[in-house]
Amino acid sequence: MANHTHAPAPLGGSLFTPFTLLLGTLSAIAGVILLYRLFYGLGAVTNLNDGYPWGIWIAYDVVVGSAFACGGYAMALLVYIFNKGQYHPLVRPALLASLFGYTLAGASVIFDLGRWWNFWHIFWPGYAQVNSVMFEVAVCISAYIVVMWIEFAPAFLEKWGLKDVRQKLNKLLFFFIALGVLLPSMHQSSLGSLLVIFGEQIHPLWQSGMLLPLIYLMTAILLGFAVVIFEATLSSTGFRRQLETPVLAPLAKLMYGLLAAYVVVRVLDLLLRGALGSAFAATWQAFWFWVEMACFVVPLATLATDRARRSAGRLFAGAVLLMLGGFLLRINGFLVGYMTGEGWSYFPSFAELMVTVGLIAFEILAYIYIVRNYPVLPAAQPATR
Repeated sequence: MANHTHAPAPLGGSLFTPFTLLLGTLSAIAGVILLYRLFYGLGAVTNLNDGYPWGIWIAYDVVVGSAFACGGYAMALLVYIFNKGQYHPLVRPALLASLFGYTLAGASVIFDLGRWWNFWHIFWPGYAQVNSVMFEVAVCISAYIVVMWIEFAPAFLEKWGLKDVRQKLNKLLFFFIALGVLLPSMHQSSLGSLLVIFGEQIHPLWQSGMLLPLIYLMTAILLGFAVVIFEATLSSTGFRRQLETPVLAPLAKLMYGLLAAYVVVRVLDLLLRGALGSAFAATWQAFWFWVEMACFVVPLATLATDRARRSAGRLFAGAVLLMLGGFLLRINGFLVGYMTGEGWSYFPSFAELMVTVGLIAFEILAYIYIVRNYPVLPAAQPATR
């Protein structure tokens, strides 16, 4: 059993390994492509067109990426709102992963803007479109990024020996924690509202009308739990620490309840709208819908008992499937199920894919650097092999 009585401590160790060098190389390639894009425009590196003005940089890097970064939000709900203190050791590593995920998602939007040099308009009152869903998403995400950096600041202050500053900040953290719960609730639901605006351009399997905000919020929290399990398992294995199964198993039980509720909401929505018949048509949309649903339904079977949830292997597999399901829900809604009209098609260019891969690589590399040098993970004995 992992020892959670220890305070967080830097892991130490060398940062230069074959794996981190690979991550650094992929990050550098993405950086070069993005720099090229800034000077030569979106058309020079992407396959975007008038029919598909949003591609993988929005669909994955922002819509999916921000959902994958909801681990900190999900844990804040449990620990600070529902007073589940036993999960407190998971808060700081979850917050760190969320911090990088959201920061990179916010940066990605700048590179996806045609006139990127005008990105500051979103923060200038004279340009504000207060009735715009996109405005609300942009402002909430930007504010949440700032809030997360403040919430994570105690880890830096501990490392730098600024105890007085940390004590003063701790007295104010309750305010930022409250914002850290409110802001994701707003913008994650609003990401679903974006599809509502698209109207009939979205395939009936993903155009759920006014239920889309609820569906996106439920899956954001669900993905937050899944990512916490995913990250905790990989960090235990990668850093040769004891597995976190004793604390992850009860977390998975909460995740399971939310998953069951989500599946019921999703299926009832399709039935009440008369859209379920579209799932049996011979189309690519129907195929990817069933793959998406399988990723949500299979964990309902494999994680149904307490014994199953105490299995580290099943927990990890279930988390991966849920992450894939959340990924497909958003990719299907924004790309696969987007019907812009005849004559238009889109598939990401190699440069677009490399930027996405590079951003993921940079996030992992930054996570490794922080946990090796700052107090994030609980101090514990290495796992016995």
